[in-house]
Amino acid sequence: MQYLEAIKELKGNLDFSPLRTVHVSYVPDEEIGGFDGMAKFVESEEFKELNIGFVMDEGQASPSDEFRVFYADRTPWHMVIKANGLPGHGSRMYENCAMENMMKSIEVITKFRDSQFDLVKAGLAANSEVISVNPVFLKAGTPSPTGFVMNMQPSEVEAGFDIRLPPTADPDLLMRRITEEWAPAWRNMTYEITKKGVLRDYLGRPLLTPTNDSNPWWSVFEQAIAKAGGKLTKPEILASTTDARFMRQRGIPTLGFSPMKNTPILLHDHNEFLKDSVYLDGIKVYKHIIKSLSSFNGTSSSY
Repeated sequence: MQYLEAIKELKGNLDFSPLRTVHVSYVPDEEIGGFDGMAKFVESEEFKELNIGFVMDEGQASPSDEFRVFYADRTPWHMVIKANGLPGHGSRMYENCAMENMMKSIEVITKFRDSQFDLVKAGLAANSEVISVNPVFLKAGTPSPTGFVMNMQPSEVEAGFDIRLPPTADPDLLMRRITEEWAPAWRNMTYEITKKGVLRDYLGRPLLTPTNDSNPWWSVFEQAIAKAGGKLTKPEILASTTDARFMRQRGIPTLGFSPMKNTPILLHDHNEFLKDSVYLDGIKVYKHIIKSLSSFNGTSSSY
């Protein structure tokens, strides 16, 4: 709504004479991955005919007096690993039983997770700049009417993990780690990975938008924020995922930005709110941004 109000006010200003067309898009399914929404739209002839030079997508609230801006997203992988072994009585000790094999894998994965988390806790990297690996489910056991059979060792154990990779990560190196350490075949392990996106654009470059002088759109955006009386925090990688990645995949410079300073980060939480003064100030900021970007007469090629 801030976009629309900013555009409405600009259209009523006789001094506003943009050199570029401003498009506002509303697409479905972003919350569930965007594969039937923006992913398909960017592949359409209708999108290509728009000749987009720059895109601004959603950002996040900022608890401080500075605005946050995002130049990349992390890419989610969903990994399910399975361990197999001989079933047996709970009183027996078996070599390489399913549960033992899974416990070994979880131990190795936990060590990797700790190594990434240590970088964050030491202040050497932001949460979004490391590979996060979080367990989300564990399935095992022989069901019974009252729960599980307590004297029966299962023949199969399954665990699921949510993995998030920054665009600076090496996906081939992670795949080798999964194959050789996390779910090795020699330990009766198998795995399935669902990749919810890519890490490189169509030219093989990391899926990120430069935030320096090599990207003229960044300079225009940064100057517009300053004209609006605002300040930016250090550009960030978004810890989660937005539709911006589909534009970056096509080589289109894209920033994630929402003018919501002095606001707690409560997305999808209880009592999420935005103060009226922050909302109105955001309209003013968007007016400066839209006016500057739409009046930019430099190159519109990809960065």
